[in-house]
Amino acid sequence: MADEPKTRPTDADVDAFVDAVPHPVRRRDARTLIELLSRVTGEAPTLWGPSIIGFGTYHYRYATGREGDMAAAGFSPRKAATTVYLNDGVDTHADLLERLGPHTTGRGCLYVKDLDDVDLGVLEAILRASYAALTVGDFGRRLSGPSV
Repeated sequence: MADEPKTRPTDADVDAFVDAVPHPVRRRDARTLIELLSRVTGEAPTLWGPSIIGFGTYHYRYATGREGDMAAAGFSPRKAATTVYLNDGVDTHADLLERLGPHTTGRGCLYVKDLDDVDLGVLEAILRASYAALTVGDFGRRLSGPSV
């Protein structure tokens, strides 16, 4: 079906996935983020699609009528940087991002090359706020546009 989401939870082994990450900094940072996000969300990590480590879920619905489920918190250890997904929008966290340390952003993504260079307390506050925004209340009904 064309409307089926491509990113879905899998039964793949998260530890095996992390062990296979070729870049040693991304592999180390993945382990750090798994510990941090497990603590923040109270959820176990799940591999979504081939490369996103997600925690918990939230339901989204766009103004177009498209809807589905996605990880409420998650990241992916990519080649150039670790991508941390902020599905409530990066702009929501502008004040905290100013204090985070070296990073870049996209609309819903935070890119970090090395967690040793950022303030993990600030990152935890961002992740905690983002997760709460997605899992408490009606966030899915507030989404608009083709993607987050």
